[in-house]
Amino acid sequence: MENLSSTLEVIGTVLIAFAALRVHHRVLYEHKIDKKVFSAMRKEQLIGILGVLFVLVGYFIQIF
Repeated sequence: MENLSSTLEVIGTVLIAFAALRVHHRVLYEHKIDKKVFSAMRKEQLIGILGVLFVLVGYFIQIF
């Protein structure tokens, strides 16, 4: 169980970092925020939320 919680925590952290880096890269590359960038940001926001959920699930597995 400890391996599962650590794995979920690492995956969650990586997903959050990935989403943040992709948003910054997209804005830097596009130099503007239009519908295309907003669409990408929404998808990356969902990846970030999934990452936070993985971190929380990993934490609760460690506690219980």
